[in-house]
Amino acid sequence: MQREIKRAFESIVRIPSSVTSPNPDAAPIGSAAALQLHLQRLKGLRGRGAKLPARLAEMKEWQSRRLAQSYADVAVIPRYRKATSFFLDDLYGAKDFSGRDLAMLRIFPVMVRVLPASAVETAALAIELEAVSEDLDQRLAAALAEGPLTEATYADAYLRSATPREREYQIELIDAVGHRLDALVKKPLVGRTLKLMRHPARVAGLSDLQDFLERGFEAFRQMRGADEFLQLLRQRELEIARRLFSGEPEPFSV
Repeated sequence: MQREIKRAFESIVRIPSSVTSPNPDAAPIGSAAALQLHLQRLKGLRGRGAKLPARLAEMKEWQSRRLAQSYADVAVIPRYRKATSFFLDDLYGAKDFSGRDLAMLRIFPVMVRVLPASAVETAALAIELEAVSEDLDQRLAAALAEGPLTEATYADAYLRSATPREREYQIELIDAVGHRLDALVKKPLVGRTLKLMRHPARVAGLSDLQDFLERGFEAFRQMRGADEFLQLLRQRELEIARRLFSGEPEPFSV
């Protein structure tokens, strides 16, 4: 099984390692250690025994609706439809990937032994984004004032729960993961190899990760080049963050 998994991953994720975590202040750390660190962080945030803010699910649903509204104009463009759905649902949405986190931790020693370094780098970047987003979401939910969740109460909690740099870093991570996926679809035979990976991924307990890769591959394949889409998303989210931290009225009207 280990050889089957290794061959499949080697075929699709040998991406240049120039696309790395965008944190300029991060101390040098191996990809395997980084992946394990981010998985452990996620386990502490939402694993068994974690104390979740009472309004976390409500806030995530509200946030998902906000994102859908903010990118409704992009979602109707055929070239960007699947990519918009992927970013809103898989990278910025309210999905629960706690089962995937535990599975990856359980097989972590085998995973880092049989997978090429580039595969571990890609996984580490995606899981770091997940951990950063979950932490920010929980802090925002905990900062919500009592009463209905509105644009004003969300903006107030957003301002009080994080710094501009933390939000900027989250957006930079989304951009970095996007460029990883864009590099992925440019490799020959990727789609066929992804299909061959389904069985070994399921056996290894990595079905959620496999589904993530397939959805991302299809979304980016259809775009035929992601630079414009990623630039649009980055600029729009940075502008929304700036307006929120500046206390401007109607911060999502960009």
